[in-house]
Amino acid sequence: MKTGMKTGMKIGALAGRSGLPVKTLRYYEDLGLLPAIGRSEGGYRLFAEESLRRLQFIRKLKTLGLSLEEIQSCLAVHDAGDLPCGDIAIQLECQIERIDGQIKELGQLRKQLKGLLAGWQSDPAKDAAVICPNLHV
Repeated sequence: MKTGMKTGMKIGALAGRSGLPVKTLRYYEDLGLLPAIGRSEGGYRLFAEESLRRLQFIRKLKTLGLSLEEIQSCLAVHDAGDLPCGDIAIQLECQIERIDGQIKELGQLRKQLKGLLAGWQSDPAKDAAVICPNLHV
């Protein structure tokens, strides 16, 4: 690059190295999750090498079920110069609570389905007013 130009990766290079689509990177930038370090003389967004670590962090927290808003809050702590480990632990505890609630709801749904199938008739009498008599609707 010429002297005086900002150094960094263009968004296409970052997309290639991270395995994420350019559209996702732009979205993350718009949300404040992935700050650009500036623009090239040609007006292209430029990203630091550190952006790859940041994307790995975002990806890891997403796989653990955190929302982008929750991830953004953890990154804000990091960007302020502090370790976000405590905040992440709180978010993960909340995620466990959400999962426990989903497990409970799924257990109730499973029980309902089992009850419905226990009385299921494979060849019920036809009734023009009913689509499926087994569903009792």
